[in-house]
Amino acid sequence: MNKVFFLLAGLVLLLVSTAAAGNVSVEVVADQGYIFPAYPVSASPGNYRAYVQAEHNARYGLRIRNHTDRRVGLVVAVDGRNIISGKKSYLRNTERMYVLEPYGVTVYRGWRTGRDEVHRFYFTESSDSYAEAWGDQSAMGVIAVAVFAEKQRPMPRLKYEARRYSNQAAPAAPSSRKYKSKSAESAAGTGYGEGEHSSSVRVEFRPEPYALEKHFYKYEWRETLCRKQIISCSRPPRNRFWSDDGYAPPPPRY
Repeated sequence: MNKVFFLLAGLVLLLVSTAAAGNVSVEVVADQGYIFPAYPVSASPGNYRAYVQAEHNARYGLRIRNHTDRRVGLVVAVDGRNIISGKKSYLRNTERMYVLEPYGVTVYRGWRTGRDEVHRFYFTESSDSYAEAWGDQSAMGVIAVAVFAEKQRPMPRLKYEARRYSNQAAPAAPSSRKYKSKSAESAAGTGYGEGEHSSSVRVEFRPEPYALEKHFYKYEWRETLCRKQIISCSRPPRNRFWSDDGYAPPPPRY
């Protein structure tokens, strides 16, 4: 079974989640198993950016793969919110993070709301998103992953703890705060979906101070990607030997 960890003040927790590109590779995957189309727009050393085509109401996860022989720490933010703590993320090494084992792969499927539970990611209007419920539109529609190498040092025996972490996990989105606008309604966001079981365990992990690399995925509805000309949505030319009308039209000037 794939396992992952998350960090608080230099200590981390183990979870079921997914992997990323370069040193890690990142894919946005549907529950049915297919990968949401991605369209790279830039790639520089340590910095990867792409658009992703989102589908209305689709549940999704982030499949992240570690291509190295070392553990790596992953600060993951969706719509600018850390998916473990629920707090505004700045992709820093002091934030809660997942730890991915050497050559490991995991799928992260939701906002962590306790040691044994996450609430599912799903594509929705930004006005229905988890971030919008907190009044935060600062990074709407962006999935971000910062990858931190582990500091080299002798590894002590891991000590697993049975303590619960619900007081440190992502809080439920407040139902009383909704910030709707015409522009927000048309944009894509990630909602706070149904809960599901997902176990976690605390382990020790000390990250390097600076990210090894960062990944950014701007997800948009297909119509938005068409309008921005990220994808080609023009209709194919009509075939003169294949009419969909089914009937002979009257001759010109009839």
